[in-house]
Amino acid sequence: MDNDSIEMDKERLTAEMAFKDSSSAVIKIRRRLPDFLQSVKLKYVKLGYGYSCNPATILMIALILPLLYTILVHFIDLKMDRISELWTNQSLRLESIDAATTLVASLFMFFLLALYYAKRSRPVYLVDFACYKPEDDRKMSVGSFLKMTEDSGAFAGDTLQFQRRISTRSGLGDETYFPRGITSTPPNLCMEEARSEAEAVMFGALDSLFEKTGVNPKDIGILIVNCSLFNPTPSLSAMIVKHYKLRTDIKSYNLGGMGCSAGLISVELAKNLLQANPNTYAVVVSTENITLNWYFGNDRSMLLCNCIFRMGGAAVLLSNKAGDKSRSKYQLVHLVRTHKGADDKHYNCVYQREDEKGTVGVSLARELMAVAGDALKTNITTLGPLVLPWTEQFMFFVTLVRKKIFKAKVKPYIPDFKLAFEHFCIHAGGRAVLDELQKNLQLTDWHMEPSRMTLHRFGNTSSSSLWYELAYTEAKGRVSSGDRVWQIAFGSGFKCNSAVWRALRGSPMNELRGNPWKDEIDKQPVKGPIA
Repeated sequence: MDNDSIEMDKERLTAEMAFKDSSSAVIKIRRRLPDFLQSVKLKYVKLGYGYSCNPATILMIALILPLLYTILVHFIDLKMDRISELWTNQSLRLESIDAATTLVASLFMFFLLALYYAKRSRPVYLVDFACYKPEDDRKMSVGSFLKMTEDSGAFAGDTLQFQRRISTRSGLGDETYFPRGITSTPPNLCMEEARSEAEAVMFGALDSLFEKTGVNPKDIGILIVNCSLFNPTPSLSAMIVKHYKLRTDIKSYNLGGMGCSAGLISVELAKNLLQANPNTYAVVVSTENITLNWYFGNDRSMLLCNCIFRMGGAAVLLSNKAGDKSRSKYQLVHLVRTHKGADDKHYNCVYQREDEKGTVGVSLARELMAVAGDALKTNITTLGPLVLPWTEQFMFFVTLVRKKIFKAKVKPYIPDFKLAFEHFCIHAGGRAVLDELQKNLQLTDWHMEPSRMTLHRFGNTSSSSLWYELAYTEAKGRVSSGDRVWQIAFGSGFKCNSAVWRALRGSPMNELRGNPWKDEIDKQPVKGPIA
């Protein structure tokens, strides 16, 4: 087999890249994630337990409760051996209580309770969300995509063959969506078309969201938009403010360059802002723009994005209003972020750059799977103490101590996250990632179905893919009140983020207004070889 060949089997994906110093070099992107439990660091376990203790809880346990006891025992002039008289002697004389002392103590207790109330974490509710579903004329099959690629004349024969092999094994189906700028003949990759794509996706998702929730856009107090690769001036958030005539004091943010995990970063930013702004609505819009980021070159590390990324976006309405709990779908329980960018290998893993001919694209390094596995290991080690049952935590901790402290050669204990969550929404980044995550987390095909069907039907829509997956779970009528949902996202940097939601009510199959799966959920899951 010569250097120009491509080998893709169950264990690896092989691609070829040209370098100045040699004619060619073979790049192997291994599909196997490293065993993230082999090298767990205790500091991340400690970090997880630290997240479970907020300042209000510490204040209540360490100060308020002891003071309540002190007032009971001392400020009503009781001896320790007379406490039982509170229960046995109904005629206990309290005339000796010092009124001034009691008043001071009461005022102090009132101050502490007020401080606790002010410092406590406000619940964040997910009222509803909406995913954009493009028009049918934006659909393109795998065969049509390959023909479009060939007709463009921009690719060499060997890279056309490379894209064919990737596309037929990627897990994408024949009904994913492309923006008009890419599918036009010739392709019209300009700022106007990129803005047109952004407007169609964002406004489409937001129109559906406002219709579903009945919320007036002018009632929105916080707006956060994340889009990694398209950051025009004025910003995407400004486009939304203009289109919906949002109020002048709105707190708007535009996050760029943060990759496929940026959706959960936006949710965390919204959560923090909602803690400081009572009785407020926050809207998060997650999308990616591929019009100006389509790669017309022959660097194979950059061609992977052409084969898997597709058009899509989602809008989420969050609230901290107590009255919204009854109509909201979910409550945010935990959000854990992991950023491994301090390491060069992680930082350079997903990198936007120019190829040898000056064409800009996003390259995916051969270490991608190893980097993702390392980030996942850190993230779930932090998340585990927050969500796992005590039995799982005990077994995990005992194994960890035996391995780290006593240097025992024991098989690492893999916690059963199925005991902590009923539903899993794993970023539909590609077939290989889903395969290995299913294996490492010991998930069933049923748990992976939302992610695989989202990849098959909509492709990799970047940060919004998590919401297409949750919409699929709802469309199947699987969500019941009290269910826990785990969203896992990966992104450039390199980042791994997790969000945990608790369902406040069920999702009946007859409540599918604005759900992108509404007209086709009965056809899912697709049978046969997919992702």
